[in-house]
Amino acid sequence: MHICLFDIDGTLLDTGGAGQRSILHMLEEEFQVSAPVEGIPTAGRTDHAIMVDLFEYFDIPNTSQNRKRFERAYLDLLAEKLKERKGHVLPGIKSILGSLSELAHVDLGLLTGNFEHGARKKLKHYELNHFFDFGAYGDHHSDRNDVAHEALKQIQKRHAPELVEAASVWVIGDTPSDIHCARAIGANVIAVATGVYPLEDLRKCEPDYLFAHFEDCEPLLALFKSPH
Repeated sequence: MHICLFDIDGTLLDTGGAGQRSILHMLEEEFQVSAPVEGIPTAGRTDHAIMVDLFEYFDIPNTSQNRKRFERAYLDLLAEKLKERKGHVLPGIKSILGSLSELAHVDLGLLTGNFEHGARKKLKHYELNHFFDFGAYGDHHSDRNDVAHEALKQIQKRHAPELVEAASVWVIGDTPSDIHCARAIGANVIAVATGVYPLEDLRKCEPDYLFAHFEDCEPLLALFKSPH
């Protein structure tokens, strides 16, 4: 059994910056703050962590009410920004997901820093939602490793213990955070340099497999050939 946990932004999709534009516009409309946001990284991080950093940056009280306002207003804008921005599914992804989804010994899931509803809006917009029955998201965790542990719990619920023990769990992502969170749960890692991190930065983190891109999907698919 192989269980493949995919990141979204930079791995499956390039949304053309729809998420970041949604956040900036939301901050203006919902919290009346506007300024160049410097020193707050986004790639490989959870939406919860980004939200907390923005609250601190703009001196917005980190209350339950404000967190709900942030998420609601962001998600309201996201669908609009996805339509406005010139995003796309990254090369090879549709072929990879289509092929893997047909294999009985492969289970596809998500391991992403996105809010769950944000993740599903992005996947729905690019017609990839149907490939993923389960996932772990960045709604409540600042640490990506905690999201990985949540994914592992879901895997253990989905599969019989004897299958989980024998399973090969894989994290597929484009940032050092994807590699580190995979190691936190003892998973294998496939890294791809289709996001903001170049090959050399990812190589330093020692993934099990490293790709410049997935345009030729056969080398990746070969890793998941039927055991029979």
